[in-house]
Amino acid sequence: MKAIWNDTVIAESNDTVVVENNHYFPADAIRREFFEDSIAQTSCPWKGRASYYSLRVNGELNKDAAWYYPEPKDAAKEIKNRVAFWKGVKVVE
Repeated sequence: MKAIWNDTVIAESNDTVVVENNHYFPADAIRREFFEDSIAQTSCPWKGRASYYSLRVNGELNKDAAWYYPEPKDAAKEIKNRVAFWKGVKVVE
């Protein structure tokens, strides 16, 4: 699987975990040079508290376009140390 934004592959892995139709990529599969920490956080009743990254590719910013669960609840432990995408990021085979 590949995550693509702004015509650039930002993550690639054959080992994604699908939860609620989102592919969660291993943390070591993302191209860190395109990721910036965000202060945004949200909460999910069964997964826990999500933190976010913004993407910066070719001079363009996609705010809070990637998320991860640093300490997921037990029901979602398979997504620990994994990153998922939205906001126009395409995930393709």
